Amino acid sequence: MTEIVALDLEVGVMHAVSLDGKQVRTVVGGLDRCPHGVVVDKLRGHIYWTNMGTPDARPQRGAEPEFFSRNGSIERVDLDGGNRTTIVPIGAFTTGEQLTADCEGGRLYWCDREGMQILTCDLNGDDLHALVVTGHGDIDADVERNWCVGICLDLDRRLLYWTQKGAAKGGDGRIFRVPLDLPPGADPAARTDIELLWENLPEPIHVELHGVGVLVWTDRGAAPHGNALYEAQVQPEVGTPTIISTGYHEAVGVTGFASRFYVSDLGGTIRLVDVGTGTDTDLVRIGSPLTGLALADL
Repeated sequence: MTEIVALDLEVGVMHAVSLDGKQVRTVVGGLDRCPHGVVVDKLRGHIYWTNMGTPDARPQRGAEPEFFSRNGSIERVDLDGGNRTTIVPIGAFTTGEQLTADCEGGRLYWCDREGMQILTCDLNGDDLHALVVTGHGDIDADVERNWCVGICLDLDRRLLYWTQKGAAKGGDGRIFRVPLDLPPGADPAARTDIELLWENLPEPIHVELHGVGVLVWTDRGAAPHGNALYEAQVQPEVGTPTIISTGYHEAVGVTGFASRFYVSDLGGTIRLVDVGTGTDTDLVRIGSPLTGLALADL
């Protein structure tokens, strides 16, 4: 049975939610390092997730915590929640955001937000290296337009897409793409093959390639253009972004199939958006902030 894997930021658990929203169960608990991105390797029967790490300090009420300390990590469990292990150790990077994978190729890819880079490693956590670096040092890290957040792959064309969210509610978000394979000897901080697709977006977060040429992403910027689900054509040509759903409380995760999309937000809701039938409704209200989503037969 296919379920929605959802990471609960506040309670610190990985939920499995039925596609009708009527059943919610815990796959694994004790996720105490701010889980954010999740991906499922059905070939090997594993679930991977990134951890943002431990916040630098307790934020004031209504403010978001900061994650500038280098204490991000990646963990893995079996589909039943067993055999939990850390594959990329705490401190190997700064802040784990959205995670994706080339399961057949045996590699993970993710965004390191305050670390200002896109990273990859094999499925055991080895061969860790950067593909893109958008800034260096504390001064660059203070500039939120340098922060890499959402990531997805076009394995057929060997392309990588990612978001840089910009300042909160700042209208400075951007989405890029670049060849997935770093040329031999190339400097990930000085790549000349990066393509800027769109800029001046409210605040793009997670992104997913839908079908062969449509990009779908969440945006947690200010209304009316933020707190929305977007789509835009990227093949054979780059099109204009279009809002397909609005009214979220800080939209973050997105996953889907066919014409159906599931979207999580920091208000604790997973929404079902079916562009084929025109359905746009709350699927389940969990009540605590939700981050990454994935679909899996658990």
